[in-house]
Amino acid sequence: MLLLLWIEKVNFMAKITTEEIRHIAKLSRLDLTDAEVTLYGDQLSGVLDYVAELQKVDTENVADCNNVTGLENVWRDDTVVASGISADDVAINAPKFENGSFVVPGVFE
Repeated sequence: MLLLLWIEKVNFMAKITTEEIRHIAKLSRLDLTDAEVTLYGDQLSGVLDYVAELQKVDTENVADCNNVTGLENVWRDDTVVASGISADDVAINAPKFENGSFVVPGVFE
């Protein structure tokens, strides 16, 4: 989302600076080498130039369309179906299983 907001403000014909690429990489928690900064900067500049070309297209008389196939979602009742597998059978394959639940390492510190 931040990139989309940034795209609206950027001068599309100008090359993206290495500082901007490093800032985007920092926001994305990417540790880029100098070669990667150059490579990705060139690639992102090319993408933004293409977006600028697309923005020139006149869509004034084009009808809104969010589904070109005409397909619709098919919904069903959310019902619980017994699998026939006991908790003891599941526990056999689990590295750690307590009180009917899998025990896994924490994600957050």
